[in-house]
Parts: sequence; structure tokens; C-alpha cells
Amino acid sequence: MGLNQIINTERSYNSKFLNEDLRELFQTYPFFEKRAIGNSYLGNQITEVRLGNGPRKIHLNGSFHANEWITSLLLMKWLEDFLQSIQTGGNHVIANPAQILEEWTISIVPMVNPDGVDLVTVGAPANWLSICRANNFGSDDFSQWKANIRGVDLNNQFPANWEIEKERKIPKAPAPRDFPGYMYLTEPEARTMVELTVASGFDRTLAFHTQGEEFYWGYEGLHSDESACLAQKFEQVSGYKSIEYIDSHAGYRDWFIQTFRKPGFTIECGFGENPLPLEQFDKIYQDVCKIIYASFDY
Repeated sequence: MGLNQIINTERSYNSKFLNEDLRELFQTYPFFEKRAIGNSYLGNQITEVRLGNGPRKIHLNGSFHANEWITSLLLMKWLEDFLQSIQTGGNHVIANPAQILEEWTISIVPMVNPDGVDLVTVGAPANWLSICRANNFGSDDFSQWKANIRGVDLNNQFPANWEIEKERKIPKAPAPRDFPGYMYLTEPEARTMVELTVASGFDRTLAFHTQGEEFYWGYEGLHSDESACLAQKFEQVSGYKSIEYIDSHAGYRDWFIQTFRKPGFTIECGFGENPLPLEQFDKIYQDVCKIIYASFDY
């Protein structure tokens, strides 16, 4: 890390590191807002960061899925670099951060699923170990866990053809991945994201996941021409494959497009097996930055 760097990109990330980093960033760059927007099932705070006062509103989020925790680290590193560019008046990546802040209000939820991330990176709380082990087919290896602490896949929790996912998903009970819950929006993390999105009036959303070096942007023919233009731009700057339709429902992007008819994207960062190794971080970060900055240009 550089002498003035706060975000350590060489360690596995968790909710404790996230909260410490947010506090230190705010002490160093007190010109952004951070606030609690809800709590996870175990009571861990879900935090939103806001920058800018522009009329157009964009939202970025990470770690819907627990073993995709590197997306939280990517967003926090981007936040730090952007805050530094504001303080210095620009850098080699973005020449005029002030113009972005005049045109845009930026919302970031770096870690949607703090309980799940901690389960993967730290381990199960003592009073949850037996439950998590049972939902993990008897194993104490939680490295492949995607769900929240209760074994519900948060990106299958939204009311966008949720019933289709309920019927066809193989897990019919809490599991490390893919269980959509016994009803949509049963989990506090998913409800928090709905409440934030409805209250905020976002013009576009980018949900960061791993992996595949591709992104999804269409849903049931409800997306706009603006979405197609942005998709073309993202593909051009990053090299990630643009995919209009995938056979999936009940995700945050699906619900956002269905509800608001505005551009929503699922960005599958990096390539390999989750959780992606930190050795990939620098390459993934370069691609993520290109996509984020391209989302401001259009």
C-alpha cells in the first residue's frame, strides 16, 4: 500500500474491517456522508455512503453474496481513490471529480450481507455454529457460502417473478446458496435494500458480484434504450461480455428494472472460482473503475 492508503487490499475483508475503514476514511475525508440504513439478521449495521449533490442518482452495491466479499473491497478502494481525487482536484484516471459531484449523487452500500461475509472470512458465531453447520451439509468449511446467516440467498429475495425461483430452485430449505426463502423479502438485508431504493429514486444501479467478466442488463423486455447504450459502453471500456438476458429472476437488478424501468446492471467481476483470490484484485479493480466511471459519462 502507498503511504497514505487506508484500504488494505491484501487481506480478506469482513464487516469489522469495513466499519474501521469507513471511520478512518471519514476522519480523513469528512466531505462524504455515511449512515446506517438497516441491520442484518444478527444486528450488524448495513451502511450507505453518499457523495455529491447532483440531480442524477446512481447506486453501487457489493457483497449480496457472502463468498463474493472481494466486491466490498473493490468498492471501498474505489471510494478511497475517488475521495483522494476530490481532495487533490483530480488524478490520472478522472480529471474532474468536481463535475461528477455536481451532476451526480452517488450512493454506495459496500456490504449488503455482513453476516454472510463474516461467516466466510471469520467463521460462524459460537451460538450459530450448529445451525450453520447443519445448513452446510454438516461441514465447517463455509468458504463456498453465498447466503445470509440464515441460509437464504439474498439475491433471490426480490418480488420479480420470485415464485418461479421458488418452484425451480433445488434447495427447498436454508442452504449455503440458491434458497430464495419461504417468501420474498423475509430477510432484513433484502428489505433494507428495497426501502433504500424506493426512498432514493435512483436513476441507475450497479450490483457488483463475482465472477465471469460479464454483466447482465435486461429483464423481461422492461429495460430501456438507455440501458442498451450503457451496456455497449461498459463492454467497450472493460472488455466484459454484455449479456442482455439470463434465465434468472428475483434478483435486485431484476426487481429494480421491473419496478422503475431504469438501467440496472449485475456486474460479474473477475474470473475463476469464488471466493476469487486477492492476487486478482489489481486486474479486477482496473476493470471495475472503467465501468464505474463510464456510468457517469452517459
